[in-house]
Amino acid sequence: MQHDLIVSPNIDSFDVKKRIAALAGIVREAGPQKCIDPASGGINMHIHSFYSYNSVGYSPAHIALECRRNGLYAAALCDFDVLDGLEEFLTAGQMLGLRAAVHLETRAFLKEYSVMEINSPGEPGVTYIMGAGFGRLPSEKSNASSLLKNFRQQANTRNRDLVKRINRHLPEIAIDYDAVVLPMSPGKCPTERHIIKAYRLEAQKLFPHREGLLKYWSKLFKKPLAEVEILIDNTAAMEDKLRSLLAKKGGLGYVQPGEKTFPLVDDFIAWVLKCGAIPMVTWLDGTSRGEEDMLKMLECMKTKGAAALNIIPERNHNIKNAEERRLKLRKLDDVVAAAQKIKFPINIGTEMNKVGQPFADDLECEALKPYRADFLRGANIMVGQTILTRYANFSYCGKAATAEFGKNIARKNDFFEKIGKLPPLNKARAEKLEKMGFAKALRYLCDSSARGGGYG
Repeated sequence: MQHDLIVSPNIDSFDVKKRIAALAGIVREAGPQKCIDPASGGINMHIHSFYSYNSVGYSPAHIALECRRNGLYAAALCDFDVLDGLEEFLTAGQMLGLRAAVHLETRAFLKEYSVMEINSPGEPGVTYIMGAGFGRLPSEKSNASSLLKNFRQQANTRNRDLVKRINRHLPEIAIDYDAVVLPMSPGKCPTERHIIKAYRLEAQKLFPHREGLLKYWSKLFKKPLAEVEILIDNTAAMEDKLRSLLAKKGGLGYVQPGEKTFPLVDDFIAWVLKCGAIPMVTWLDGTSRGEEDMLKMLECMKTKGAAALNIIPERNHNIKNAEERRLKLRKLDDVVAAAQKIKFPINIGTEMNKVGQPFADDLECEALKPYRADFLRGANIMVGQTILTRYANFSYCGKAATAEFGKNIARKNDFFEKIGKLPPLNKARAEKLEKMGFAKALRYLCDSSARGGGYG
C-alpha cells in the first residue's frame, strides 16, 4: 500500500465509527491489496494502541494501516489491561489483507519468585504477563467479562493512588485524575505514561514562559539549567526522566508493590484460558535474578498453564556498549533455546509505546537473522490461534486441541502454524467462516491448510 495516500485525522478519533469510515476511504483509494510474502514482510506482534499508550497516538485501525503500509506480513495489537481494540483491529486486518492477532498485557504477582526481581525492575515477584490470540471478547454476563472489567478497575485504582501521592509532593502542579487523565484514553484506562504527560503539561501551564519552566524543572530534577534546557526540548527524554522522578522505584509517588497490588499469576492465567487465549510469559533481557535461568522459569510457568513466550528483541541488540551487547545477545540466545526446548512459540514485537522504537524488528540484521524462522513461526501460530478460536472454537490451550494433540506440542505447533500461513482473512472469507458454525469451519480450515496455498 503506497505511503503517499492521504490519511484522515479521523483515523485516530476517539469515535470508532469515524476510525473505520476513515480506513474504509483509504482502502477504496488504494484498491485491492496483494498478499505479502513472509520472506520479505516483517512482523510486529506486540503493538500498543491509544487504548493503553502509543507513542504517536495511533488507534488500532491506524496501527493496522501502518503495518500494511510498512509491508508487514503479520501484526498483533497488545494493550494493557483492556481488549477494547479487539474487534476494530481484526476488522481492520480484514479490510487491509493483514494477518492479525490481539493480545493483552498486564502485571501480576508470581509467588514462587516473590523474593527476586523478574522483569519489572526493582519489584521482586512482579512480572509482566500476557494473554495471546484472543478471538473474541468474553460474553458480557460471563465471569471472564467481569474479571476483564476488574483489570481496568484495578489499573485505575493504582493510578489514582499514584496521582494522590504525587499531588501531595507537588501541590503546585497537582492534577485531577478523573478530569485530566481519564479522558486521555478512549477506553478510560490510561497508563502511567499518560499520568506523566499530564504532569508535564500542567507544569507548562503553571510556567508559560521558558525561563520559569526551566527553573522549576532544574530545582525538581536537581540538575543545572543547561542540562534541563536540552531535556525539555526532547519530550520523550523529558517524560522518561519525569517518570523516574515521580513513578519509578525511589520516585516521589512510588510505593513498593506486594502480593495484593496486582492479580496473582495463577488467577490471570486461569482467566486467559477461560477466554480461549494463550497464557504467555514475558521476558525482559535475561539480566535479573529471576531471568538468569529461563528454562526453569518457563517450566514453572508451564505447570501453571502458560504456553508461549514474548520477547522484545530490540532490547538485546540495539545497544551501544559492546560488552553489554555481547552479554545480552548471549542471553537472547539462551532464552530462544529454552523456548525451543519446551516448544513454546515465540512472540516478538517492539511495543511502540516509546519514541524511538522501530516500527518492526529487522529480522535480516546479523543479531536476529538466526532466529527469523522461530519468530515467523510464532507469528503464524498466533494468527492461526486467533482464526481457530474465533471461528472454530478450537483454541491452542483448549480441551479440543488437547484431545487432538495430547502432549505432542510439535504437532500442535505445526497445525496452528499452517492455519496462520493461509492467506489473510478478508470480509467475505470471515463471513463465510462465521456462517459455517464451529464444526464445519474447523473442517474447512483443516482442508484448506492441508491443500496449501489458499482456501477451498
